[in-house]
Amino acid sequence: MRAAKKILLSGVKPTGRPHIGNYFGAMKQFVDLLNTGEYQCYFMIADYHALNLIQNAAEMRENIVELAIDYLAIGLDPKKAVIFKQSDVSAHTELAWIFDSITTMPYLMRAHAYKDAAAHDKEINVGTFNYPMLMAADILLYDADVVPVGADQKQHVEYARDTAQKFNNIFSPVFKLPNDLIIENVKTVPGTDGRKMSKSYGNTIGLFATDDEIRKAVMSIVTDSGAAGSSGVPVNVRAIHDLFRDKAYLDKLYEEKKGRYKDLKDALVADIQDFIRPLRERREEIATDRKKVIKILEKGATRARAVADETLERAKQSIGVTIK
Repeated sequence: MRAAKKILLSGVKPTGRPHIGNYFGAMKQFVDLLNTGEYQCYFMIADYHALNLIQNAAEMRENIVELAIDYLAIGLDPKKAVIFKQSDVSAHTELAWIFDSITTMPYLMRAHAYKDAAAHDKEINVGTFNYPMLMAADILLYDADVVPVGADQKQHVEYARDTAQKFNNIFSPVFKLPNDLIIENVKTVPGTDGRKMSKSYGNTIGLFATDDEIRKAVMSIVTDSGAAGSSGVPVNVRAIHDLFRDKAYLDKLYEEKKGRYKDLKDALVADIQDFIRPLRERREEIATDRKKVIKILEKGATRARAVADETLERAKQSIGVTIK
């Protein structure tokens, strides 16, 4: 039986510790969407996708559990949502192979990740080239109605829609066409150097950072910001501060302390510490019982498999490999 609610699916690769950019750019929206009660939510740890980047078994195991703990710490409730890891549901890779058989190489060469790698003369593995088909399987197995993505990730959902439509036209109608869910007013979170916050730039503030780590990161924020900075307002500091306080409060604060960059950074430190401290403490508590976390993933996998296997069987019947 399919859920009466609309289906929402999202996945995150277990490739490292999250920062506040990850939280405000995506993770917070996961919690908000779950708590509306409007959706049956599937939150996937995309470990097979991460295999393109991480090829160390110990690191992969650790990252998977750590991401599961992160999910729980930010407020994703396993009683309300299905939290699982991709590799526990073999239908993902099986359906991806079926999609491979109807997909052309020129079509896959349009993918942003492939084009970016090719532009930088990187040696591209098959997993990177083919990841849109695995991602399409991720989405279509659950009859997802919506997939929350940033505007720069819209192509992922377009690939899933195209693949569903092509399969349905070649064989028979099996797959629902998903829609992207682009959350409005989600800001690109700036890093400590003013560029987009990214682990690859080394400009992050950890989502579960200690008080000392927060202070060190904030004090490193670049305040040489040209004309805007010369007005006495450190624009990079203010841009991050906007995530934690309302505009009226900050307008008053930055007017009163105009030009006093140390005071403004101190205020930002205090606000980030107050925000992160309860998240960090909750995470530390959850992390004390890793067996419970693993059990949550196992239960989630059981629920996910029940839905995914049903969809896969419909696809197998449609292509003619199921014989009765």
